[in-house]
Amino acid sequence: MQNNQVFNWGIIGCGNVTEVKSGPAYQQVAGFKLKAVMRRNEALARDYANRHGVAIYCSDADVLINDPAIDAVYIATPPDSHKHYALKVAQAGKICCIEKPLAPNLADSLAIKEAFEKARLPLFVAYYRRSLPRFIKVKTLLEQNAIGDIRHIHWTLSKPASQTDLSSTPNWRTDSQVAPGGYFDDLASHGLDLFAFLLGEFRQVKGISGNQQNLYSASDAISACWQHVSGVTGSGLWNFGSWNHQDKVTITGSRGEISFAIFADRAIELSTGQGIKAFMIDNPMHVQFNHVENIYRHLTGQNLHPSTAETAVHTAWVMDSILNDV
Repeated sequence: MQNNQVFNWGIIGCGNVTEVKSGPAYQQVAGFKLKAVMRRNEALARDYANRHGVAIYCSDADVLINDPAIDAVYIATPPDSHKHYALKVAQAGKICCIEKPLAPNLADSLAIKEAFEKARLPLFVAYYRRSLPRFIKVKTLLEQNAIGDIRHIHWTLSKPASQTDLSSTPNWRTDSQVAPGGYFDDLASHGLDLFAFLLGEFRQVKGISGNQQNLYSASDAISACWQHVSGVTGSGLWNFGSWNHQDKVTITGSRGEISFAIFADRAIELSTGQGIKAFMIDNPMHVQFNHVENIYRHLTGQNLHPSTAETAVHTAWVMDSILNDV
């Protein structure tokens, strides 16, 4: 493909995630054009299109997927519909990016991956932290041997129950039919995928999950331990009914440690015998911008994208292993 080629994108599911985090990036990356959006509620699709300057809107995904003017489709719906739409996009012969997680389980993730491999089409997954400068800095510090030999990684993520949780308001993120692990599916997938990027693939994974609050059908308390292929060990604690917010990753090495947050806007801290160094690297306004820009670079042969079907399927295996202890 030529570097000056323009790719026309359509979005299936122009909900909250597409308002600031992702949608505008498909308009701002040179070589991409956001040409169409779809939402089952046509009035909301029209509203999004009017506010974002998108020419085409509709309430039928098949219309968008099969529009000959659309080259690529971004699926931004809840995870339980990813497979349904992805197979249609592959059949239509279109490039695709899917929101994370790739699917609610490993089996569906593999089915999606195989469909795009069979069609010989690029498939990207929105694990955008692999492309963010903040986390590229962490990877660089590790590659520079800043903390010596890497020994262990630990992540604690916790938060109190929200008003939505307490009120029993419908929420797909805590519906076990959509997200079996609840907030773990939506949030922990980001960090676990990033750990594979930073430290290499996981070799073995064990986990325990449960529902301590009984506020919704999905799990709300999960713990896990694992080992990467490199021999680095890891552990995690995710609790969504605790008294405070906590988000801290610590990577321990033979000569120091690196700590940072997955979601919180906090500096990376490098602690060694020489003291503590802090690196504050701001995220872009549209946090998926670097991820989307890397899609264009991949499609035009400039570099390989760090988040593909293959890496996302590995993350799906890690998630399934923790939730089901397979």
